Amino acid sequence: MAEQFLMTAGPLLDEKGQLIEKGYQTYLSRSYDRNAIKAGKLRIKEWDYYCICSPEAVLALTIADNSYMGLDSITLLNIGEKWQHTNSPMRILPMGKTGLPATSEKGDVSVSGKGYSLSFKNDGTVRTLDVHMDNFAKGQPIDAHVVLSDVPEDSMVIATPFAGAPKAFYYNQKINCLLAEGSVSFDGRTYEFHKEDSMGVLDWGRGVWTYSNTWYWSSLSGRIDGVPFGFNLGYGFGDTSAASENMLFLDGKAYKLDQVIFDIPKTADGKDDFYATWTVKDNKGELDLTFTPLLDRASLTSVLVIESDQHQVFGYFDGTARFGDKELKLDHMFGFAEKVKNRW
Repeated sequence: MAEQFLMTAGPLLDEKGQLIEKGYQTYLSRSYDRNAIKAGKLRIKEWDYYCICSPEAVLALTIADNSYMGLDSITLLNIGEKWQHTNSPMRILPMGKTGLPATSEKGDVSVSGKGYSLSFKNDGTVRTLDVHMDNFAKGQPIDAHVVLSDVPEDSMVIATPFAGAPKAFYYNQKINCLLAEGSVSFDGRTYEFHKEDSMGVLDWGRGVWTYSNTWYWSSLSGRIDGVPFGFNLGYGFGDTSAASENMLFLDGKAYKLDQVIFDIPKTADGKDDFYATWTVKDNKGELDLTFTPLLDRASLTSVLVIESDQHQVFGYFDGTARFGDKELKLDHMFGFAEKVKNRW
């Protein structure tokens, strides 16, 4: 990859609905305005996704407005017992009425449907997530209340175009290492989140995509020698020639990586073997990791012209990462890596 471009401040889109700048930043420098989009309104996709991890459990929550389809998703994963449940009600033709904020810095969004509700509140200092679903899994309800705080100074922000589609774009922010406190209750058990050992990541996405895409994404938030450490790694989505989304985070500060590749082993018949040990490396010798899968949260949806084949794999990372002149050792750190193929 050639030089990566650091974005300046200003509007995201010009009067033609095209990206003014393509590149990356460590904060939300460009302002998003849904009304500035000139592509077909059915192509607009907006979502907030939170993934909160403790030593015992993972809680993942999504509120998405994909114009022709809204998606409200709850996932609970038990790490020790290696099980997960996901329930994702859909809404028809929300067309932006979900009201997802134009910025990640402040704003609230809530959704509800038959027997469920999700609420994400952000007062600019803390994020309060409240969830209820009557029949989450096994005929049992789920309730969660989690507060995320201590937003790090730096995050991963990228504005990505799509080749051959000038009005398509992806504006994305990943905020790692948010401290988590709260609990989730399901099936007679309560899972606790404490700031000392629990962290969350926000995946904030706004954009207009092309129809068919395959992407790879990996995220980790934890501590090395007591210091908050995390990473955001990914590729395959859009034209990333101006910048990749690969970053390391240490004590709130970001360190930019260039290109990263996930080496997923193959089965004898040539398919991805998601439960085998992966390797994750960059092109400049700054990242050398192995990923040992624990659980594949696999999901396949195929309805007419819509198809989504998702493998979000949770597991453990080991290896080394260079943060400037520091070499950091990852020892059995919990995170996830995924491969997702979408036609929608």
